[in-house]
Amino acid sequence: MESPVRCKFSVIFSIIIFVSLGLISFTLCIASEVKKNKKKDLRWNGKLCYLASSQAFGLGIAALVCLFLAQIIGNCLLFKNSCSRGKRNAQYKIPVIARLLLLISWLSFGIAIILLITATSMNRKQSYGVGWLNGECYLVKGGTYIGSAILVLLTIGSLFGSTLSTIKMANQANQGPKIHAQMG
Repeated sequence: MESPVRCKFSVIFSIIIFVSLGLISFTLCIASEVKKNKKKDLRWNGKLCYLASSQAFGLGIAALVCLFLAQIIGNCLLFKNSCSRGKRNAQYKIPVIARLLLLISWLSFGIAIILLITATSMNRKQSYGVGWLNGECYLVKGGTYIGSAILVLLTIGSLFGSTLSTIKMANQANQGPKIHAQMG
């Protein structure tokens, strides 16, 4: 069995890691918005279009990886805490607020992933006649990466809140009611 100090250290370290990865993903989304292809980058030969690959492609991939890792680490931490507490204390249940925040985390994560994958793939090279879809070139709409960045913050914030509420409720459940002997 792990000592309480070691357990607290691993929890704090895991929280720092997943929050840091989330903030890195947020920053990469903002950088992708700045570096995405612009209308002036579009080449048109009268019939076919061409877009060169932009730096937003690599930044978007990095943002996706960081967000994915943050979500996995955060959820592993959350379920490790809640499951291990549940085995030790039969009265412990995952708080409703933690469940709600976890649901919000997964919903915002899913939408952010879809936005990031779509926007990032549009910033890949779009050759003449190939384009992004049906031989046509597409540009990422302004604000798509910003929207993804906001969803990344929502994902990390709700996961962080869920983890903290689980830890707080677990500590309260472990303490349980105190019975004091009457002195006299």
